Amino acid sequence: MSDGMSSMPLGQQPLAIICGAGSLPFAVADAARRRGRGVVLFALRGWADPARAESYPHHWVRFGQLGRFCRIARQEGCRDVVFIGSVVRPSFWQIWPDLAAMRAMPRIIAMFRGGDDHLMSGIMKVFEDRGFHPIGAHEVAPEILMPEGAVGHYQPSESHHADIALGLALVRAIGRFDVGQATVVAGNHVLAVEAAEGTDEMLSRVAELRRKGRIRSSGGVLVKAPKPGQDRRIDLPTIGPQTIAGAARAGLAGIAVVSGEAIIAEPDSVAQAADRERIFIVGVRQVASHDD
Repeated sequence: MSDGMSSMPLGQQPLAIICGAGSLPFAVADAARRRGRGVVLFALRGWADPARAESYPHHWVRFGQLGRFCRIARQEGCRDVVFIGSVVRPSFWQIWPDLAAMRAMPRIIAMFRGGDDHLMSGIMKVFEDRGFHPIGAHEVAPEILMPEGAVGHYQPSESHHADIALGLALVRAIGRFDVGQATVVAGNHVLAVEAAEGTDEMLSRVAELRRKGRIRSSGGVLVKAPKPGQDRRIDLPTIGPQTIAGAARAGLAGIAVVSGEAIIAEPDSVAQAADRERIFIVGVRQVASHDD
């Protein structure tokens, strides 16, 4: 092909996985392999786990090395691209632009003038314009999606369900402004809303407020849901063992995420940790509004 892409049909070519931190990139790689598909990892320096990346065909890249990625991905025969793993939104000065990124710099600058969804959608378009096909990690590995119902032995009470409903409504409302995907609700009272700090830091803030006596109510629920209109190919809400630890430190009774639209990392470890901390984990349906 004139663009250097493999002529193999989409879905049969090796899958390019751009890897952030955590275990999810490797879970997706393993799922693709189980389905008979080759994978090539593009591990982000400073985020991806070096020890685990060594077990797969891989290349190391930095933020901003657009030309390097495109060149190597074409050489490897990749066209489908998955973005997966934890990454803290970089500052503009943390980007290492190569020549291809320098040429796209006006677009990149514009991407940073907005929230995370604006940034991620812009990145998707940059890759699409270069002939790549970004897809969601859940399309490759549907087993990483949160199921409906409880994970572990503990169940939410009727009052917890009321808090969950409030949390879902709140995340839906603020999500329209490209603000975070999570909130903490206790007794029909909003304790915290996720912004740029991320879920783990929000939970740390709740724990600190409790320690200082600023929060007097007990329990509470962490609620996570995608933003309305969010590109589901990237940055779906995610929980993992670290989320359970943070919720326990914050004194929460449980965690609720939207089933089928959120990712659960290391589900066996999550269930064990939740049971150990006596915290419920539940996948709930997101009720569509007439505005979506």
